[in-house]
Amino acid sequence: MIRIGLTGNLGSGKSTVATLFQKKGTHILASDAIGRDLMQPGQSVFEKIVQHFGPEILTADGNLNRPALGRIAFAEGRAEELNAIVHPAVIAKQIELAAALEREDPHAVLIIESALIFESKHFVANKRFDKILLVTAPESEKIARFTRRTGLPAEEALRRLALQIPDAIKRPLTDYVIENDGSLAHLEQQVDALWPTLQTLAAQ
Repeated sequence: MIRIGLTGNLGSGKSTVATLFQKKGTHILASDAIGRDLMQPGQSVFEKIVQHFGPEILTADGNLNRPALGRIAFAEGRAEELNAIVHPAVIAKQIELAAALEREDPHAVLIIESALIFESKHFVANKRFDKILLVTAPESEKIARFTRRTGLPAEEALRRLALQIPDAIKRPLTDYVIENDGSLAHLEQQVDALWPTLQTLAAQ
């Protein structure tokens, strides 16, 4: 099995790239989805977040108020406090799920999608990933995608991008780069070109 760390800054289109690979038969572990599951009531991550940030981040029905938590994390500069709670648990779950998949399908191509692979203090590339794939996009397009998806202003996109390592620094640290700077067809062509390489590596 080969484990690919798929990363890209906010609005880069990494989820779209993951979907294109999934259509080819790749297994996908999305860090955001795992994190959301671990932040549900009854999970230890949920309890730790409430203990750390206080009951004001809860909705009336006892769930996390994600917009409120987002404001605390990003607007108040406390993102690393939140990451310190969530990231270790997400990484542990990824490792557990990857091990189970390898037992089931020793020649699988597994993509682990995460925006903060390099930013995480828990990043140890050779222990979690065999290869790293970076998805890039022009800054203006990243901001436009974020605002369309969330309804939040461009200033919030800029605030969050400032917490992420620029593409120019990440690029030489990665094995593959997909440029999301054109049409969907152009994106599909790049995925098509890389897919046989990943299949070959998985088979080895």
